[in-house]
Amino acid sequence: MASRVVALTALALLGFASNSLLCRLALGTGAIDAASFTLVRLVSGALTLGVLAGGPSALRTHGNWRSAVALFAYAALFSFSYVRIGAAAGALLLFGAVQVTMLGAGLAAGERFSMRGAAGLALALAGVVALVAPGLSAPEPLGAALMLAAGVAWGGYSLRGRGAQRPLLETAGNFTRSVPLVLLLAIASIGARHLTPRGILLAAASGSLASGVGYSLWYAALPALGAVRAGIVQLSVPVITAAAAALVLGEPVTARLLAAGAAVLGGVAIALLGPQARR
Repeated sequence: MASRVVALTALALLGFASNSLLCRLALGTGAIDAASFTLVRLVSGALTLGVLAGGPSALRTHGNWRSAVALFAYAALFSFSYVRIGAAAGALLLFGAVQVTMLGAGLAAGERFSMRGAAGLALALAGVVALVAPGLSAPEPLGAALMLAAGVAWGGYSLRGRGAQRPLLETAGNFTRSVPLVLLLAIASIGARHLTPRGILLAAASGSLASGVGYSLWYAALPALGAVRAGIVQLSVPVITAAAAALVLGEPVTARLLAAGAAVLGGVAIALLGPQARR
């Protein structure tokens, strides 16, 4: 991959990891409810991207409703999941589901693995499966199910962004279209509303920086990555998140998490260092 694509991808992945930390910081401490976090996140992202894109008039012909629905579904499921599970486990589940979604689409489109790439993918997915297997340190089941669904939605959103010609405008248009959807969610959840200044600030940071800017960088990198590579590279995010969660959130680093993280990171390395996927 060219240095520009590597830089764009690395910055986007850091944004993805930051989202897990910011969301868990807000929801794990009860600083804000899940629906309100999603609302502030998407609205602040739309506002930031609207300014960067040059105002509302620039968004009318960019983005689309299908991508906006996928973005909203991912953001909502992501928030409600993080009420129940930790940042590290959530990130592993999320990007494991992303990988399966994008791999399936890549294979359906004619992309093929080398044997080394397939072995790396199998190892990475085995790490995700090991994490969610029943046991004392397994994530809470409903939270895990919500995060897996969020991963499918994010995989769909990423796949739709592969052909983006103007990534910033496309992302801004998608965020803007997601606002009516998240407003409906906020109205439906009004009885559970709970807001604090700290929670709002964390959600705004997630929306403006980690999501809005981060997703624009991701859309810019996607055309050069392809579905299979894009899915594989995202599996490095859980390892980044786990390390940061231990340092920032004080989450315990269990033997299960260490083993799963090592399998995921090792599998990603094997797949990316091997021959490229071919059509």
